[in-house]
Amino acid sequence: MTAASPRRPDPAADTARAVFDADALDDGQTVSLVHGASRALIAPHVGGSIAAFYDERGAGAASRDAQHWLRPATREALDARDPLGMASFPLMPYCNRIRDGRFRFEGERIDLPSGTGALRHALHGHAWQRPWRVESQSSQAVTLHFQHEAPARGGEGWPFSYEARQHVMLDAAGLQVRLWARNLGSRAMPFGFGHHPHYPRPPGTRIFARVRAMWEMDADVLPVTLSAHPAVEALEDGLIVEDFDLDNNFSGWRREALIEWPHEGRRLALRASAPLDFFVLYTAAGLPWFCAEPVSNTTDWLNLQSDGLAGRLDVGGTVLAPGESIEAQFAWLPERP
Repeated sequence: MTAASPRRPDPAADTARAVFDADALDDGQTVSLVHGASRALIAPHVGGSIAAFYDERGAGAASRDAQHWLRPATREALDARDPLGMASFPLMPYCNRIRDGRFRFEGERIDLPSGTGALRHALHGHAWQRPWRVESQSSQAVTLHFQHEAPARGGEGWPFSYEARQHVMLDAAGLQVRLWARNLGSRAMPFGFGHHPHYPRPPGTRIFARVRAMWEMDADVLPVTLSAHPAVEALEDGLIVEDFDLDNNFSGWRREALIEWPHEGRRLALRASAPLDFFVLYTAAGLPWFCAEPVSNTTDWLNLQSDGLAGRLDVGGTVLAPGESIEAQFAWLPERP
């Protein structure tokens, strides 16, 4: 079991999701993808987020009988420009926390903007908190672009310039996302990326995945040691989400997971490519949703590397030379009754 983290569950918002109205999410800036009965709503202006991924069931344009593969956003979350209220949002240029918002890279101390208390640890990078630009779109695909310029020396923020793209495509197989980023600066840049999805969690929800080990967390939800936690074996056999209270990183992920809603007779496969070799599972007690995140680095990977607490294979992340790019793909593939 781990300490609580600042993910700000909103019980009122989750109650509102009991009745879903896709039309109510149309704030004039969302992008709708359609393939047969499948739908995906993209919110470029809310951190390049995915607002919903679902199947329409029956007639009716409002889609109130939708079958959701991800926890849908609400209009309130869209109006508030709150990525934490979206179905999924991108993580760049690192995933999850960096202890005290600081690390050393190539002999230089890097200080990142952070809050106080539990939020003093820089969280999820910054791309999720800024608007993305629609670069191209069709009825079944959209490409979003994001660019970050490093602040002047001495200024606050991520001190490396880069650009990124998300190509999101809806087809007969499911919802596919290609992530891409390139170092625009004149010096090397550390980089990590991934996505932060939320899934419905009715009683009996199970998740299957093969992983090597779990990072035990301290009181600040920062990794301290790898272990053969019972969750490792449970994931291979089918972890019952309500039986665990986790906010943990797993190393040695085989880049596949299967979410099963047995009482609904449906399943959702998550498949990823390298370097999304790490997996985050968030199953806090009492919530009607949970997170299973494909990521390229474990929490606080830069400090773990510099402290010599783990080998590179167990913390991930990469370093991009000037002009160098990186990409990865992942997909949510529904298995319908």
